[in-house]
Amino acid sequence: MRIVKLTQKERENILENLLKRSPNQYSKFETTVRDILDKVKAEGDQALFAYTEQFDGVKITEETFRVTEEEIAEAYEKVDSHLIEIIRKALVNIRDYHQKQVRYSWFDSKPDGTLLGQKVTALERVGVYVPGGKAVYPSSVLMNIVPAKVAGVERIVMTTPPGKDGKVYPITLVAAKEAGVDEIYKVGGAQAIGALAYGTESIKKVDKIVGPGNIFVALAKKAVYGHVSIDSIAGPSEILVLADETANPRYVAADLLSQAEHDEMASAILITTSEELADKVSEEVDGFVKKLSRQEIIQKSLDSYGYILVADTMEEAIETANEIASEHLEIVTKNPFDTMTRIRNAGAIFLGEYSSEPLGDYFAGPNHVLPTNGTAKFFSPLSVDDFIKKSSIISYSREALELVHQDIEDFATAEKFTAHANSIAVRFEQ
Repeated sequence: MRIVKLTQKERENILENLLKRSPNQYSKFETTVRDILDKVKAEGDQALFAYTEQFDGVKITEETFRVTEEEIAEAYEKVDSHLIEIIRKALVNIRDYHQKQVRYSWFDSKPDGTLLGQKVTALERVGVYVPGGKAVYPSSVLMNIVPAKVAGVERIVMTTPPGKDGKVYPITLVAAKEAGVDEIYKVGGAQAIGALAYGTESIKKVDKIVGPGNIFVALAKKAVYGHVSIDSIAGPSEILVLADETANPRYVAADLLSQAEHDEMASAILITTSEELADKVSEEVDGFVKKLSRQEIIQKSLDSYGYILVADTMEEAIETANEIASEHLEIVTKNPFDTMTRIRNAGAIFLGEYSSEPLGDYFAGPNHVLPTNGTAKFFSPLSVDDFIKKSSIISYSREALELVHQDIEDFATAEKFTAHANSIAVRFEQ
């Protein structure tokens, strides 16, 4: 791995390089995505069947489009029982964590006859997109469905591209069933996003779409935003490790590679105040890469977006970490809790040498759907909050309104909204 002395110029160069991975940089595909969405909007199911045959090489019909209970039962027979037990253990942790995020309606009444409040309502229908293709991600199925279930969403609809045999990965079906999905359809890509956003003969329109996908899925979510809500427009995975001389170089190297193996555009960065650690981590990375199964992907990721940055001070290292605002941030310092208090921007923060990033991916409980590409400066992890909406409640008695009506009328008049003022004044006509 390349080792770079951290300077202001290097920081700017790295930030610029990382931003190249953003879905916002791929506008050349937007016309294709728009055409797909328009066709789905106009032709419904028939467009979905045609695109599935074109892109996935599978002929889907009205009879085979929706996953049946028999197919789910068949999936359970194909998945190792030990893996099913692990999924169930992870589900307990994920549910418990998200239960603590639940919000409740509240009302505040006063003796003068005013009542103010907030009514919390779960979304009615949510669409969950699950990728197919090169890899299978049952953990993402859990992370997207569980907070929606905890929030109280009435109907959760999942779409995922079928394999060449016309079926969905068995482990994906098992994870979805365990998490509590209501409907599953065999369709992927931008066309699936269009179906969820606009509705077809088979798939009823949803209120929000969540879940990761390729660049076409990301751009499709961006295009339908406003027509429906979305979670985020996710970019490639990334990890930043903030470490001092006390860190174990072998652990740090292993953790960096845990994200580099996602894809060629993933980012893995170490920022440290120790030149000795930097050298040792680089050596450990080289050793690991030779043995790991996704060697080619890892090496391309490291060559393009991998860095070991050596800072003069921990303050400089922390400042850089806040600028990068990484999806995953591991803090491996002498006092990680103290370091954590100075972090402003990160999707998920892992403290100490035994809190490796995959712990969050699979098992600990916090959501692994996280802001990427610097958006941790203003976005949060997927949570129960993403599946609710809030309505304001206002109730005034005549006596309460009488005390303030002139102020409201004067305010409205100042804005030249005389109908607003009249709406209040009419209630106190002599």
